[in-house]
Amino acid sequence: MEQQDTSSLTAQERVVLGRLAEVVVPRDEWPSAADAGAVAFVERVITKDRPEWWPRVARALAVAGPEPELEAVLADVDGAWLVRLLAQGFYAGDGHIPDAYGNQPPAWTMVGWQSGVAGSWRAVQTELPITPRSALAGRYDCVVIGSGAGGGAAAQVVAESGRSVLVVETGRYPTTAALTHDHLRNPRSWSGLPAVTDPDFHGRPRVSVVDGEARVVLPSDGGWSNNAFTVGGGTRVYGAQAWRFVPRDFAMASTYGVPEGSGLADWPITYDDLEPYYALAEQRFGVSGGGVDPWHEPRSLPMPPLPRPRSAHLLAAAADRLGWGTLDVPLLINSVDYQGRAGCVRCGQCVGFACPVEAKSGTHNTALPAALATGRCSLVTETTAERLVTNGAGRVVGVAFVAVGDDGQIWRRTIDCAEVVVAAGATETPRLLLNSAHDREPGGLGNNQDQVGRYLQAHVYAGAVGLFDEDVVDLVGPGVSVATCDFRHGNDGIVGGGMLANEFVPTPAATYDYLTDAGLIPVAGAAGKQAMRREARRMLRVVGPIQEVSSAASRVRVDPGVKDRFGNPVARLSGSIHPEDVRAQAYLSDKARQWLVEAGAVRTAVGGVPSTGEASGGQHQAGTCRMGEDPARSVTDPYGRVWGHDNVRIADASVHVTNGGVNPVLTVLAGSLRIAEHLVR
Repeated sequence: MEQQDTSSLTAQERVVLGRLAEVVVPRDEWPSAADAGAVAFVERVITKDRPEWWPRVARALAVAGPEPELEAVLADVDGAWLVRLLAQGFYAGDGHIPDAYGNQPPAWTMVGWQSGVAGSWRAVQTELPITPRSALAGRYDCVVIGSGAGGGAAAQVVAESGRSVLVVETGRYPTTAALTHDHLRNPRSWSGLPAVTDPDFHGRPRVSVVDGEARVVLPSDGGWSNNAFTVGGGTRVYGAQAWRFVPRDFAMASTYGVPEGSGLADWPITYDDLEPYYALAEQRFGVSGGGVDPWHEPRSLPMPPLPRPRSAHLLAAAADRLGWGTLDVPLLINSVDYQGRAGCVRCGQCVGFACPVEAKSGTHNTALPAALATGRCSLVTETTAERLVTNGAGRVVGVAFVAVGDDGQIWRRTIDCAEVVVAAGATETPRLLLNSAHDREPGGLGNNQDQVGRYLQAHVYAGAVGLFDEDVVDLVGPGVSVATCDFRHGNDGIVGGGMLANEFVPTPAATYDYLTDAGLIPVAGAAGKQAMRREARRMLRVVGPIQEVSSAASRVRVDPGVKDRFGNPVARLSGSIHPEDVRAQAYLSDKARQWLVEAGAVRTAVGGVPSTGEASGGQHQAGTCRMGEDPARSVTDPYGRVWGHDNVRIADASVHVTNGGVNPVLTVLAGSLRIAEHLVR
């Protein structure tokens, strides 16, 4: 009898897996999932990516048996999960080994998809000098924790003021090539596989509380509320939509009142306070686009919009017939050469991937190079701030860092500083403050009023998917290009609202997820394969974020019972979606469906109702250290200074009181510029 190896499959299990793969995506004029390397794909998953999944795979194979029947396998929870994983691997081309000519996976060719467009261009990467830990100084004028939108923007301002700056990034600085090819191991995939931008995957769990039940989750699991951990943070792989919040977004409570059970409040600053910094961010980082958002004054952008793909023309004409206004989506993507970086080459891999020509603006190719060029800024990677260090009077005088050293041992060091800018994201920023408890603040630094970590919010997404009778997808990136902002405010009976736009060019694996989740094609089998081949380029999605009303009960705490690799309590996320957010999501989803039908969609499905039993997190997380005028109801003052600590500022979306009905990165950049300018003044 063959001995079971918990790091791999038995010979018999490989046979069963191969037969199941033939059932999930059977052979016809195109290869089957088994032909495309499904067995090797799953073995890689359970030996390298997620070893803890091995028992689940084994259970699913036991259900499948020697002669798998699709309906029986799909009726089992583990079986249905494995079926989806096999299909995702096939459509992602994950098991495919390119031939001598580098031909793309057969599934991509089958559905008519390619990753690039015609033309000659060479993948590039912005070179950044990384300081070895051994070369770090003992003191800096300012330590910036996090290198994403907030941290990167602040670092440039502070370094250019003449101060010495240390930027500390938990993640690595992967190559462009490493971030431009894998459709499953990236931060926008639903596969559950580790992304290149996931930090210390198995050494950095969190606790997610869903419907009152706590479970330990890893970075690619639902509930971890992932964002990219890398130099540049989320800006390295984001979709780069560059919306401004509008005046009403800063005065939501005054505009709508405070719904029962919500934490809706006005910002302590207005749109006019932030407007000069919006304009500065648009010029400094480079925004393309055009058109008028009806909720704020027209703005002049430094670059024209990218040309619209076919789907955008269909939607724009449909919006005209509906009487809706549209505009080109503002993007932190060069439509032409700008500030030494190339214009967009229109490839089909934008959101979730690094830009192969650096046309997409991130702090890694704008603010950080500028900061480093001063000679007064150092950047260290794969290093985590574990606590802010205080003296006997309770003043922050340094930051304690931890990392895995080159010898595999734990490395720790405390570095002194005069100022700290925390921009670790709306989950890790409050975690750092809470783990920095000391005698004068036993509940966490800046947390004597129990405000740190509260009002966690992100964006519930509204939207719909439509199928057309003909191809509507031309695979010209970035895809997203036309939006309507008519429903950001002024919706009868709805608190706030949101923006709706066409989707980025989806990968084949993402297309499979969208179509099957919407119930528009079968999950597997010959019919599912045929439907993917027929519908992949006839599918169009319209989606957008809605503004959440937040709640004090949605929060980030630390869990002393669960530690990371370094022995520090991990983040514990709990809370719920407010009923007003569910209503707004349904309202905007119906608008998305109307738009698709008017554009010619013959079959549609609206997005599912969000789960109300868990906190909203994810890519646009915000609000956990919100700014205000009253220390009893906020964590920072209007300039991001933590109450009681005049030398500690927060410069990420944690300070957002509300998060707008649009992507928030431009507001993070503008807010960070404003906070950093106040610091250097």
